[in-house]
Amino acid sequence: MSRLQGKTVVITGASGGLGMEMAKQAAAEGARLILLARRLDRLEEVKEMLHRTFAAEVHIFAVDISQKEAVEEVFSKIYEEVSRIDILVNNAGFGIFKEAREAKWEETQAMFNVNVLGLILCTQMVIPHMQARRSGHIINIASQAGKLATPKSSVYAATKHAVLGYTNSLRMEMARAGVYVTAVNPGPIATDFFAVADPSGSYAKNVARWMLKPEQVAKEVVKAMGTNKREINLPRWMNAGSIIYMLFPRLVERVGRQAFFKK
Repeated sequence: MSRLQGKTVVITGASGGLGMEMAKQAAAEGARLILLARRLDRLEEVKEMLHRTFAAEVHIFAVDISQKEAVEEVFSKIYEEVSRIDILVNNAGFGIFKEAREAKWEETQAMFNVNVLGLILCTQMVIPHMQARRSGHIINIASQAGKLATPKSSVYAATKHAVLGYTNSLRMEMARAGVYVTAVNPGPIATDFFAVADPSGSYAKNVARWMLKPEQVAKEVVKAMGTNKREINLPRWMNAGSIIYMLFPRLVERVGRQAFFKK
């Protein structure tokens, strides 16, 4: 029997890309899925596909995770329907790549509201229940940008630095109750993320050879579900760059400046 058989997995941002791929792979392992996203029509398509392919039990809820009252209402409904959440995957997020002087305040607020505050809000919805049961797993999708910031991603990188800070503190707090907390730090993934982040398409074109496949990232996340995995860093060579940056920041900024500006 699969480790995820009968486990309830909540995934935010599940209507496409990495979120949908994680849902597919978790469904293949027998998980019960709770999928959250803003677009109900896309969620319905994903639900139908998962039911048809895996005969999976899937519950869907349309919600904007930046809206506190809406999130509280949705999680209340979730607990009415399934009584417990075993794994929460905070996947919802987006980026807009612009130099700091060009960043619009509305875009800055929106990124923090979704990437940081929405993630924290969803996490707060499960913390008391997991602590009371003394079991559970919270998985936060951060980014290599949270370890190594580059030009044209100042605000996005700031949100992911915040996610990593929150995740690292949360991990120590939740360990006392036997609840696992994992940070996932992928490099660029071949999804629709870049349609919003860089509508010109130049960044995706420049890093195409290094793009991760969502299936690859999802495989590592699903494999870690229910285990005490501290971090998932992909690709490994990019994470090595982040480590070198922590040791020799001035050198990396000087040597890598030209490449970093290719966004």
